[in-house]
Parts: sequence; structure tokens; C-alpha cells
Amino acid sequence: MQKLISKKKPTYPVTDSLSEYLTKYARTIKIPIYYDDLLRYQGSVTVYDKHGNDTLWIQVYYSETERDEIELSLKQVYSILHSDGSNALLPYLNIDSIDYCTFGNSKPFRIKVRNILNDNYIFLYIKKADASRIYGLELEHLLSPNHINFLVHGNTLIEEHISGIPGDDFITHHLAKCSDQDKKEIAKEFVKFNERCFVRLLGDMRSYNYVMVLTNDFDRIQYRIRAIDFDQQSYEGNQKVYKPQFLIENIELVKLVSNVLEDASVEQYKREERSLLAKRATSENNRLQELMYCMREDRVSKPEKIVQLKKALHIMTGDINFKKSKNMGEILESALDYVIRNYKNENPFLK
Repeated sequence: MQKLISKKKPTYPVTDSLSEYLTKYARTIKIPIYYDDLLRYQGSVTVYDKHGNDTLWIQVYYSETERDEIELSLKQVYSILHSDGSNALLPYLNIDSIDYCTFGNSKPFRIKVRNILNDNYIFLYIKKADASRIYGLELEHLLSPNHINFLVHGNTLIEEHISGIPGDDFITHHLAKCSDQDKKEIAKEFVKFNERCFVRLLGDMRSYNYVMVLTNDFDRIQYRIRAIDFDQQSYEGNQKVYKPQFLIENIELVKLVSNVLEDASVEQYKREERSLLAKRATSENNRLQELMYCMREDRVSKPEKIVQLKKALHIMTGDINFKKSKNMGEILESALDYVIRNYKNENPFLK
């Protein structure tokens, strides 16, 4: 497996049309603190995981003159994101830590907010707003089985935490311990996740960019893979970037699929996922069309990457719409149209 991503993706600004879309669907709101405010920290210490490894996060500290104001603003952000935005919750909240990630495109701050009445806590993330990431988040909300909660204002993006076991941690410490039946379930989920990422053009799903979500059912554990990083939405020109199976970090899951699933089962799961995507795209048609309009009018990639991707998809599908596409928005719209035309429910018993 070759290295498919070598250069850092540039950050793209939020356009007026995308801002209007976000406002219409209550994704934008005035917030009491901005990303740049959190950059004014006075000191930091390295954060290590339970195995003593550097996590590439640092815990930051602020001067006494700024700390109280920053913590109050972060409590208000929590209330806006998770409640009605009132100040009634604030006396019961505490900001336990503010961490800053030194790795990745978005350079996020991770805020740990604890309820002092019961010690329950939750994380939220504050990042630089990037149009690519916003499109990725919104497409995840519309086309995946998962709902995404986020807010945008100016150059600041606020996201809720997505719970789960980091993919790289799961592969290293948990996969080998799973039963044979669980491994088949995980392989099935990876096939469906792989297909979902490819159809909606979400790239760079290396194992540390998704989490494994485990849910206890009455007779088994259900496994679901959820993306947690959306920076590489419709940016790269190499179509393999949009298929997690071609990323070296996922080699163990690729081997697992090969070992426990028949080819016919793999094709069945691919078709199931395409059909589900077609249904979701159809049910969210109006909102999705508004988002596609914003993306068609936007620039979220480079011309040479657009040409490379549309040629590859045209060769693969034979669909002339890919060849006619002029930007990433049109390529993605063509991909969704292709799936809807070919995989929409054809049940004769449904009117």
C-alpha cells in the first residue's frame, strides 16, 4: 500500500452562500468566545495516554486575568451547544481542562466540561472554521446513520465530541480479542464504511480519524464505525484516498475482510450501503440540494485534483456527468445522482 496523502490541505474560507445555508438550518449563532481567543495561553504541559505515549495534545494554561473570562465563555458555549443557551446551567459546570492539539489541519482545542453535581463530563472542540470540514460535517449529518451537532460563527467552528474507541487503538488492543462472530460483524461494518466514504467523497479515513462504537444488544455486541475527522471532504484527486481500504493504517481490517467474508457477501454489503445512501439522499433532497448549490459555487480543491478525480470516476462508472463536472461540488452531486439512479428502492409493493 502506497502513501496517498503527503501534503497538508489548505484551509478554505466559508462563503456567503454557505454562511446563509448554515444560518437557515440553525448552524450559526453568536458565541461568546472565538478560536483566536484560546491561542493566548501562557503555558502548557504535554498530555500522555495511559501507556505513557505522547498524545500530541498539550494542556494549556491562561493568566489569572483571562482565565475566569475564558472559562465563563466556554460554559456558555456548552449551554448553547447542548442546551437552550441560558445561564441557568453555568453554576453547575466546571472547566476541568483545555487541551490544544499540535498535530493535524484544524489545530483544535479540546474542552473538558464537568457537571459538579454528579461528576459527569463531556468534551467539546473549538477549531478554525474550514469550508471543507463544514461540508463534511453537514454531509455526515444528512447521509450517514449519525447525527452531527456543530456551530459556526466567523472563523470559529464548535463541534460536539463523538464517543468511541479510536480506530488505531481498537485495531492494536482489541481486535485480536474479538470472537469470530464479532470479527465478521466488524468486517461487514468496514465494508459499509468504506463504501459510504467513497460515495460521499470523504477522504483520509486512516485509523486515527474514525472511532469504533460498541453497543450491547440483547444477544451480541454491535459494532459501528464513525468518522471523526472531516477535513478531507472532496479535496484529493486520487480516488483511492476516498476508500479506507487503500490506507496503510487500515491494513489489519482489510486482511480481516479478506479472511472472514466471501466475495458475494462483500458485494451484498456494498449494495446495501449504496441503497441506504440513495434513500437518505432522497429523503433529505431539499436540504441536500441547497448544500450542493453552495458547494458547486465554492472552491474546495485544486484544478488538477478536480481533473484527476472526474476522469477516474468517469472511467470507473461510464457516467458522462463526471466528465462534464467542473468542480468538486459537481463531482459529488454526480456521484450522489449516480447512486440514486442505480440503487434507489425498486420494491414493487411500495407506491
